[in-house]
Amino acid sequence: MNSTRIFARTSLMAVIGLAVLILIGVIYPGTWLLDTMTGLFASGLLVMSLHLLVGYTGLVSFGHAAYFASGGYIFGMLLQADGVVAALGGWAVPIATLVALLGTGGFALFVGLICARLSEIYFAFLTLAFQMLLVSAIQGLVQYTGGDQGLTGGIPRPEFLGLNLVEVKDRYVFSAFLFMAGLLVIRLVTLSSFGATLRMVRDNETRTAFLGINTYRVKVAAFTIAGMIAGLGGVILAIFTSAAYPEWAGWAVSGEAIFMIMLGGLHSFYGPLLGVVVMRAINDITLIYTTHTDLAKGIAILFVVLVLRRGILDWILDVRATRRKRGTSGDQITSQALTKTAKGTKDAAS
Repeated sequence: MNSTRIFARTSLMAVIGLAVLILIGVIYPGTWLLDTMTGLFASGLLVMSLHLLVGYTGLVSFGHAAYFASGGYIFGMLLQADGVVAALGGWAVPIATLVALLGTGGFALFVGLICARLSEIYFAFLTLAFQMLLVSAIQGLVQYTGGDQGLTGGIPRPEFLGLNLVEVKDRYVFSAFLFMAGLLVIRLVTLSSFGATLRMVRDNETRTAFLGINTYRVKVAAFTIAGMIAGLGGVILAIFTSAAYPEWAGWAVSGEAIFMIMLGGLHSFYGPLLGVVVMRAINDITLIYTTHTDLAKGIAILFVVLVLRRGILDWILDVRATRRKRGTSGDQITSQALTKTAKGTKDAAS
């Protein structure tokens, strides 16, 4: 399948997925499901962008939440700036979203140029250092970021293209569009020749370099793309909460994103999304009966690591593959037995 067909097929699937999500927003009468899914959209982009680094490039980032928070803060600060909404009018939100993407991409590029020179644990801890630096900057620049209190007071969300983001359904539709757009970009990257190069770097960076590929540039590019998609998730959350908080850039957010990837499945594309849903379900169900949500999450992670020994979706796919293999082997044995019987019958008749 050539690149054009891959792009067309993947884009069509994204459009169908977006149509299904919009249909849910149209037919569902309440607000709980739409608000829940909007939050999942934000977390989903954070986790899927990190999976592009961890699962496809072999780079474990402990500071990925920095770009998630960066997107939300750039979006919110721009719209809260004096005269911006009045000057841009209905295009304020789309332009702020674009600026947030570019700003977060620039930040990720700067960090990637430094961190990509290192590998393994050194890379992971250096990304954590930049995350801590961003948290300190957010807390220190009180006049711009609100410090510990965050961007409170509401982020202006003027109406555009008939969408009023104050309304639950309109906000859900726009968030679904941003989510599917980010997911489509990640999917196209993984299916492209660049995605194949990322997997080569993950499997054997030294051999990849021997082939004449500049692995440093490849890792920087992957880091930048992942940062931008995470920033898009931050934009969704800023639209949803009409605020931005320094906790979004905390190390706990990055750690939970890694847990979601492990929970859902590291070796399948949609595994991290399953991890997001399962983690949210564990959190919500646990809160109904107790406040020990961290204990429940820890038990779930231990079960996946010690019992399944891989993510949930990875385990499901492995079980299906094993059953299919056994079925194929059984068919082959049956076919060989029938062939031998027929041959014996033919010899006896002779």
